[in-house]
Amino acid sequence: MNAIEVHDLSKSYGKVRALSGISLEVENGEIFGLIGPDGAGKTTLFRILTTLLLADEGSASVNGLDVKKDYAAIRRQIGYMPGRFSLYQDLSVEENLEFFATVFGTTVEENYDVIKDIYSQIEPFKERRAGALSGGMKQKLALSCALVHKPSVLFLDEPTTGVDAVSRKDFWNMLARIKASGVTVFVSTPYMDEASLCDRVALIMHGKIIDSGTPAGIVAKYPYTLLSAKGTPMYPLLKYLRGKEGVINCFSFGAEHHLAIDSSVTDARKILSDMTEAGFKDCDVHRISPGIEDCFMNLAGENVRK
Repeated sequence: MNAIEVHDLSKSYGKVRALSGISLEVENGEIFGLIGPDGAGKTTLFRILTTLLLADEGSASVNGLDVKKDYAAIRRQIGYMPGRFSLYQDLSVEENLEFFATVFGTTVEENYDVIKDIYSQIEPFKERRAGALSGGMKQKLALSCALVHKPSVLFLDEPTTGVDAVSRKDFWNMLARIKASGVTVFVSTPYMDEASLCDRVALIMHGKIIDSGTPAGIVAKYPYTLLSAKGTPMYPLLKYLRGKEGVINCFSFGAEHHLAIDSSVTDARKILSDMTEAGFKDCDVHRISPGIEDCFMNLAGENVRK
């Protein structure tokens, strides 16, 4: 039995289709990432799986329990950390934690070992009001509250959005320790670089799963030769490259552009020569290996063209 099973799940808000035939499986004891941009349907799926929202069509289960029929039992077995900080701002760190422990019929003392690695980092500030905490400290408090009743499945909806890079790295280290304790972690994120930190991922766009598997497996399926191109000015260069013969797609990635090319039509040397002749300065073109974000952009484009 998988920790989470979703079959043909759909949900609409009026005329807006938030989820369209979603199917996926999350195995016990893994970190599974749901990767996609804002508005892709991540939060809607999480709210359905945590029994806060009803789907229009399809079925879903957590620990073998139906999200409609067995919602009360599911709520006792899961931890949920929503994307927006939702703890009581006027209560202290300690008061928030004690409140959530009481809701689940336990105490902080009874399950302290479960949250010790995380809570010990903010315990020196236990009398500080939650609303006065930094972003990283709020994150640790929310995670402690989600774990204090020893859930078997942990749902984290965009937990690293709005926190600094150091806090993001620290958070994922905590997730690895949580996984090692036997907890299944289902996490959503818009950050493509976090996909490599998951055991398996599903890429979601416009309410549809466009691919799933291990991060390495998804990258291995990338079908084109990928080049990095630099030159000035950058934006005119992007438009120029998109119009070149043999360029399948081209996207801006920070200080460079990534080009998927048909290698039977063009190559790095020809594109570099053409860029120079067209008057672009400081040009450089070389082959690179694709990442998850390259795969996502390509798959999203294919999905739009269908």
